[in-house]
Amino acid sequence: MSGITVLSSGAWGCALAVLLHKNGRNVRVWSYSKDEAEAINTYGENKAFLPGVPIPKDILVTNDISRAAKGAGFFIMAAPTAFARATLKLFKPYFTEQTVIISASKGFEEGTLYRMSEVIASETPAQIAVLSGPSHAEEAAVGVPTTVVAAGEESVAKRVQDLFMSQTFRVYTSADIIGVEVGGALKNVIALGAGISDGLGFGDNTKAAIMTRGIAEIARLGIGLGAVPQTFAGLAGIGDLIVTCGSTHSRNRRAGILIGQGMALEDALLKIGATVEGVNSAKTALCIAKRTGVETPITMEVNNVLFHGKDAGQAVFDLMVRDKTKE
Repeated sequence: MSGITVLSSGAWGCALAVLLHKNGRNVRVWSYSKDEAEAINTYGENKAFLPGVPIPKDILVTNDISRAAKGAGFFIMAAPTAFARATLKLFKPYFTEQTVIISASKGFEEGTLYRMSEVIASETPAQIAVLSGPSHAEEAAVGVPTTVVAAGEESVAKRVQDLFMSQTFRVYTSADIIGVEVGGALKNVIALGAGISDGLGFGDNTKAAIMTRGIAEIARLGIGLGAVPQTFAGLAGIGDLIVTCGSTHSRNRRAGILIGQGMALEDALLKIGATVEGVNSAKTALCIAKRTGVETPITMEVNNVLFHGKDAGQAVFDLMVRDKTKE
């Protein structure tokens, strides 16, 4: 049971497979799309989502569930959050109490409002860890020095740390699954806001304000759900927020820029051409905030712009003229 199966052949799934292969791990990638699996095997790269990154021929990329899962002791959930539960159901016969499932998907499940670890726990008896942090697939896969957090029960987190640690991919451990997941999900929402600000033509002052007040908002919600405050000062908190709000690799920031420039949400998503997790997370995060009684003004205004037709400039103005308060 030494094999590792990555569930998703998207950019992050392929990047994690490449990282594990470099560490000498026996890794396979399951693709929901038979055509995509065949294309990756044919060209030796994921031309659609991770172009220019070689995927070694001895990494099995397959649409066949049994070939992907047989003998795997570790499964890495890297599918978009909207498809996480359905993917778990497909592989359910291969999960045992000894299996370790590593969640590398960032967001909440719509409807249940579950974090991804809660979705996994509701479908499987497996041990669970969460992998998160400032880690664009395009950089991590080619050896750009990257640091992340593996969160979970100590022995499980250390096993995940051992799997991934290398000279270019440093892994810290944490016991705070809630904080790591909340940070990973909500940074996408704040990045949409930062992108909208960029699209409106505002400057560094505005983006710094969105990021700083954004991490305060993320921390409030996380603490309200039981997270450890210090987590939000670390890689899965401010670290992931910085990289997602500031990078051209960030799909959430790029979508926000288009929306700030006046493009409709549906058209922006089509132009990005890949999952923009912050859109779903904006809706679910606001529901969670209302349920827990936590104030999240940036998340609220992102929702207003995305789903209720509010002018983006007016949303920024309304944030600026809120009642006076202390930091």
